[in-house]
Amino acid sequence: MSLFAECFYSHQFISETYPRVLQLEAAAISPDEPVLSVDGLTDQIAEILDYFGLDAVMCMGVTAGAYILTLFAMKYTRRVMGLILVSPLCKAPSWTEWLCNKVMSNLLYICGMCGLVKELLLMRYFSKEVRGSTDVPDSDVVQACRRLLGERQTPNVLRFLEAINGRPDISEGLKRLQCRSLIFVGENSPFHFEALHMTSKLDRRFSALVEVQSCGSVVTEEQPDAMLIPLEYFLMGYGFYKPSQYSVSPRSPSSPTSISPELFSPESMGLKLKPIKTRIPA
Repeated sequence: MSLFAECFYSHQFISETYPRVLQLEAAAISPDEPVLSVDGLTDQIAEILDYFGLDAVMCMGVTAGAYILTLFAMKYTRRVMGLILVSPLCKAPSWTEWLCNKVMSNLLYICGMCGLVKELLLMRYFSKEVRGSTDVPDSDVVQACRRLLGERQTPNVLRFLEAINGRPDISEGLKRLQCRSLIFVGENSPFHFEALHMTSKLDRRFSALVEVQSCGSVVTEEQPDAMLIPLEYFLMGYGFYKPSQYSVSPRSPSSPTSISPELFSPESMGLKLKPIKTRIPA
């Protein structure tokens, strides 16, 4: 489970990594270290690619990670082949998000990664259905996320949260993005409206939106099956994925048995995905 995931695939495909400060083995940041910024985190991605000898890559990010990767694509245009963004951010924090982040920052500083901070983050990541209640236990993925949050270095999480809380609005720069983009967003995500705003700013010839019903921000963990067919069609345009001889994939409830084939049309992506909503059968 990714806290703020940025993903790259080696050999021009995806290989997942965390921002350095959020890796499990990362040492706590010294108080003397410079303040983190979104520009600094963006430049770290270029350093990682240089280290592994990678030129142009396909990038995937979730929430704040999606913001960092989008900024990276704007700053290092030739190094990004395409973007797969999950519940992405693109605007400066709303006053409610800014205030919530400030509350979490203060709690992290005073109490560390306490239960309240974990719950606030889980509310941001997951829909109410999988978070459980007094009568229904948390799902396995929520329990795993809560455990992993407790294993992060508190000073590093605090620095990263403050950097994201100071992010600028990059909406206007989206019009100049030259790579293809596929956006997933859960309808119950607090960033649902922001994903719609981002889609409206991107060039429609090179972007597509998939809204996943009954899902929070982290579609990759909560309803990953909903991503399979859209990803297959998206990657066909790059030659990364070759369809099997069968027209229906038994692995995905979002296969053509529940998504009408006319929602797909051959355009700039090879087989470009039109904006759709996926529905997961009960």
